Amino acid sequence: MTRILLVAEHDGTTINPSTAKCVTCASELPDAEIHVAVLAEDGASLASEVAGLTSVDKVIQVDNPANSYPVAAILAPQIVAIADGYSHVFGPSTTFGKDLMPRVAALLGVNQISDIMSVLGSHCFRRPIYAGNAIVTVEAPAGQPVVATVRTASYASAADGGSASIEAVSVDADLPGHTRFIELRSGKSDRPDLQTAAKVVSGGRALGSAENFDLIYKLADALGAGVGASRAAVDAGYVPNEMQVGQTGKIIAPKLYIAIGISGAIQHLTGIKDAGTIVAINKDGEAPIFEIADIGLVGDLFKIVPELEAAISS
Repeated sequence: MTRILLVAEHDGTTINPSTAKCVTCASELPDAEIHVAVLAEDGASLASEVAGLTSVDKVIQVDNPANSYPVAAILAPQIVAIADGYSHVFGPSTTFGKDLMPRVAALLGVNQISDIMSVLGSHCFRRPIYAGNAIVTVEAPAGQPVVATVRTASYASAADGGSASIEAVSVDADLPGHTRFIELRSGKSDRPDLQTAAKVVSGGRALGSAENFDLIYKLADALGAGVGASRAAVDAGYVPNEMQVGQTGKIIAPKLYIAIGISGAIQHLTGIKDAGTIVAINKDGEAPIFEIADIGLVGDLFKIVPELEAAISS
């Protein structure tokens, strides 16, 4: 039996879809017994949500006032305290997981495997390297825990319909005092979350200004899509960095991805390779984005985008 401990990602109210995708990955391991740890201040409703996922055998509910906010330095010692007896400890390859799982690996004294995109065996996996231009097969040593992050763009979410048991546990772990939560600053939007949206519209440096990014927002609203941006647009100050798509931003896999004014640097393409249909709009017909686009429109985005938005809205 392969005993797997997954760390659930949540915002205190709902479970992030990345958790269900990690469950799908874990279920591919041979003879998988999947337990999901929910660390929160009061995780009763969160644990119930996770228990409804298929393939989950048990939910471990760890309530602690210190878990009000997902501070990696606080969560990691608690995860290690309950990880005894598990052969694998998985988390999502999201901002949350990238912050947390290296600490877990360090405390367990093992190397982390990042961005699992397919499972070949209990200790053998495939992951991308070189900005996704190559896929490497890695094999973890037997006899020690496998700590890994899951490339959520490579997996579908586990379906609802499960009925896992829920166990509330009290964890005895020394929590550090050198790191503490001060405040959370984040943008508010009614648009779909970038990492889970089925449709995403992204803009690049060619927009020319933050004001011109309204073209992207209007098209996204007409489509009911999330909004992203290239690193060049973020660096230019057009949009905040949480909207960045690519190797140093968010890795996404929407069913529809529309790239507007984005040339297609390899770092950006890394973030969208798992998208279903890619549409590119760019005045440069030789832009690299057209090499992977399913549909390409060569022309002035300031003319094409308003026409497209008007046609969708009519």
